[in-house]
Amino acid sequence: MEQWGGLCCTGAAALYLLSRRTARDVDFLTSATRVDHLKDLESSKVLPSMIIAVSGVVGSETPIKCEHSDILAVILQETAAQHFLKRNWKFSWVQDTAFMLPVSKEVPWFLDDGTGRVIVEGAQSAIGFALTAGAEVLEKPEPSSLLRGTLDYLRGLKMLGIRRVERVLPIGTPLTVVGQTIKDGVGDVKIQKPDQGRPFYVSPIPLDQLISNAGKWSRRFKKASMGLAIVGVIMISMPVIQHILMRTGDLLETRRQQRLLQRRRDADAASNRERAAAGREEVVAEEGAVICAAA
Repeated sequence: MEQWGGLCCTGAAALYLLSRRTARDVDFLTSATRVDHLKDLESSKVLPSMIIAVSGVVGSETPIKCEHSDILAVILQETAAQHFLKRNWKFSWVQDTAFMLPVSKEVPWFLDDGTGRVIVEGAQSAIGFALTAGAEVLEKPEPSSLLRGTLDYLRGLKMLGIRRVERVLPIGTPLTVVGQTIKDGVGDVKIQKPDQGRPFYVSPIPLDQLISNAGKWSRRFKKASMGLAIVGVIMISMPVIQHILMRTGDLLETRRQQRLLQRRRDADAASNRERAAAGREEVVAEEGAVICAAA
């Protein structure tokens, strides 16, 4: 019981720290300078190392054309898995999968809101960043020679094909970015991950909703932390509570027995008094009878 209580308290501490961190993220998002028009980034009001929040759609001068979906994208991640049948020790054919090395491509890209552009760097490590599904295809194996097919069969293999999955960041995707501004050698403004361990957001969610969501999670983590802490303290204190309850029960039982004993004593005393009174009445009656007889 104490071990589980310790785990609950540890979990409560972790949730509390997570709540504090999420609350700091709320403060970070709230304090970011909102840039309503990207053309304003070219003005002197936007300084290097400034934390800003911008919105726009994804664009690039040299987009990637995806091979299987024909989507124009700025980031492409392709995973591949080879599917085949193999013979097990029972000489039955079972399906198996071998994963191949993933392929990742990214070209320079920017956000565009119609008034200006800002280059985004390092988005794949940002909070809220996610790629969308592009295409999923199954490539059938090419016809192999009779010798190769025979060798595979003797090795206990039958090739089924290669399944390729594309995940992309397409051109035209609306994004909100909260990060730190820098200027390159030619004076162009870029936005990237802030220094000093501050968060970096690249998300399809608008800024106000990001702040609202972070605040909700902070409150949820705090409430869960308090609940786990209470449960943990109760579980750790359970032996003490049980001991106190046992001592209290013993004390109450002792007092109950004492009250019963006192009641019995009082009842015996009252019975003795009644018998004594009855005896005195009998003596008086006998004396009266003797007096009457003598008279």
